[in-house]
Amino acid sequence: MAEWDANLDHIIPSSVLPPLWAKLLVGFVSLVCFARSYDGDFVFDDSEAIVNNKDLRAETPLGDLWHHDFWGNRLSSNTSHKSYRPLTVLTFRMNYYLSGGFHPVSFHVVNILLHSGVSVLLVDVFSVLFGGLQYTSKGRRLNLAPRSSLLAALLFAVHPVHTECVAAVVGCADLLAALFFLLSFLGYCKALKETNKEGTHSTFWVLLSILLGAVAMLCKEQGITVLGLNAVFDILVIGKLNVLEMVRKVLRKDKSLENTGVLRTEGLLFRMSLLALGGTGVLYVRWKIMGTGPPAFTEVDNPASFASSMLVRAVNYNYYYSLNAWLLLCPWWLCFDWSMGCIPLIKSAGDWRAVALAALWFCLIGLIRQALCSEDSHKRRILTLGLGFLIIPFLPASNLFFRVGFVVAERVLYLPSAGYCVLLTFGFGVLSKHTKKKKLIAAFVLGILFINTLRCVIRSGAWRSEEQLFRSALSVCPLNAKVHYNVGKNLADKGNQTAAIRYYREAVRLNPKYVHAMNNLGNILKERNELQEAEELLSLAVQIQPDFAAAWMNLGIVQNSLKRFQAAEQSYRTAIKHRRKYPDCYYNLGRLYADLNRHVDALNAWRNATVLKPEHSLAWNNMIILLDNTGNLAQAEAVGREALALIPNDHSLMFSLANVLGKSQKYKESEALFLKAIKAQPNTASYHGNLAVLYHRWGHLDLAKKHYEISLRLDPMASGTKENYGLLRRKLEQMQKKNV
Repeated sequence: MAEWDANLDHIIPSSVLPPLWAKLLVGFVSLVCFARSYDGDFVFDDSEAIVNNKDLRAETPLGDLWHHDFWGNRLSSNTSHKSYRPLTVLTFRMNYYLSGGFHPVSFHVVNILLHSGVSVLLVDVFSVLFGGLQYTSKGRRLNLAPRSSLLAALLFAVHPVHTECVAAVVGCADLLAALFFLLSFLGYCKALKETNKEGTHSTFWVLLSILLGAVAMLCKEQGITVLGLNAVFDILVIGKLNVLEMVRKVLRKDKSLENTGVLRTEGLLFRMSLLALGGTGVLYVRWKIMGTGPPAFTEVDNPASFASSMLVRAVNYNYYYSLNAWLLLCPWWLCFDWSMGCIPLIKSAGDWRAVALAALWFCLIGLIRQALCSEDSHKRRILTLGLGFLIIPFLPASNLFFRVGFVVAERVLYLPSAGYCVLLTFGFGVLSKHTKKKKLIAAFVLGILFINTLRCVIRSGAWRSEEQLFRSALSVCPLNAKVHYNVGKNLADKGNQTAAIRYYREAVRLNPKYVHAMNNLGNILKERNELQEAEELLSLAVQIQPDFAAAWMNLGIVQNSLKRFQAAEQSYRTAIKHRRKYPDCYYNLGRLYADLNRHVDALNAWRNATVLKPEHSLAWNNMIILLDNTGNLAQAEAVGREALALIPNDHSLMFSLANVLGKSQKYKESEALFLKAIKAQPNTASYHGNLAVLYHRWGHLDLAKKHYEISLRLDPMASGTKENYGLLRRKLEQMQKKNV
């Protein structure tokens, strides 16, 4: 094995070979690659998994984390994605607590450090893969393969496909799973120290490896695949199973097959039993916790899985595999989302993309043949474990066992890329051995490391904000409706409605069934008073997806604006039917009833909104104002006090209750609330104007004059305030004349 490692001596200088120096170099390089993302925002999926996830907040019991999915929804819900990652959510919660809130810097720093830790840990893992597990009589491992392990770790540390995992906060799941995956593998290696006594192993370390595999799975689902990798490692590497030799014996019907060492080793059978039982037990417990089977995905998430022809499905799945392989080989075209038409289906044999399938399987079959049948045991070990790391962690994303909710996802390549780095390093070693132009190879390897580092820095910058991230995808996936939708949404959030409309329209053009784009476009058109087109879009959205509650509610708002009250009420009722806990819909239903002078129904609807969402300030305010306007001052006061008890710092509630108290001649308390509201919002004209009215009634005319004047400076066109100020001035003039 030393010969294989020595082939790389012209690439890796001996000065960095000591393990500590090698690990420091790998750690430093990995930090340089992704340090630019440390001050980025919460982007894309981070909003749902972090900012809107109630499981991060202290008021949510810790026990709920074990019954909720990654996004904070109950696993038993039919809408749950079943992504069960409680340990990752727990780290988010700890980060939220320690940093004192949703500060993205602390979350990003954790991800950068985790990637650095995984890269450093891979130096030891690659040392095992390239050097084997042979020990001296004193327990020291031989053949550390320092050059190969360092080069492979550097290739991993700077691979641009990792940017999504590191720069997106939700990528912490992949990083944590990888960390415990590698610890599980190293733990299994610890159990298999080769000694003179065949079959010797440590049951404790085998069990610890299984436990670490379970922990990896609780960080992200693919973590459990480490148990499969450990089994392959044990059978083919430790057991030294020579598949070529076994095949020959089977073909010759050789009786010595019964005496093949790997088949009669009790220790191996015991370890395989432990791995099988442990893996089965963990998967069974997870399945029971999930409660309702696998998640339901739509055709736009994974079009190939919905193809009616099994052949079309198989061809496109294999094409997806080839795209993943290409991202590992040439990670230049990266995108945050590859769904919704980004990759059209292959439907005919004449599609030129079928060449990619042939190329993929030509390479894989060649590598597998060498891995299983080579006479060189070192070569078999490296290729077997390289392919094992490449293929086994990827299996959960392969669509072979269950449908997944994506076409291509860069994040699922984090662990498989370790196998790719092993194969690439092995290839460089073979190339160096069979060529005299070693300096050219060294320059090529250093060029790859430099270009990938530069690409990581550039790509990390794209992940710092949603605007940069979404726009970067337009050139990579111009046919992806979701990319245009997200650009439009980002523009709409910034108030650029005109540009947002253009991107929403393009999203709907690319995917005529994209109901979320229709809903958002309808909302903007509603705000621009283009009600007819808004109604058409929202009606089409609910026709395509009848259980789309938000679209039903927005359709009701448009119909209300068009004075089609009966249709609006029906739309609101349908929205509530599909989403029973929908406080915003109850609020809008209450507004409809108020417009129709159905006061009791309006109050009931708003009360429902506040029961479902106690901090729903608008619903509380509307109840207070309606009760005030209908002369129910005592009830209005009670509702106002109840609201302020729940939302004590809401200045609009202070203002509404202050108005009620003023009418009830509770001037002192009303004044205190007005002043508190003005302290929170000093430039709101109506707050000063109504406080002036209070002082006017109370007889504090100088104070009334002062606040009338402040109110008119803030809003000179307020007719009511101008009229009241005129009355006050006349009164003051009359009083002055009397005094004279």
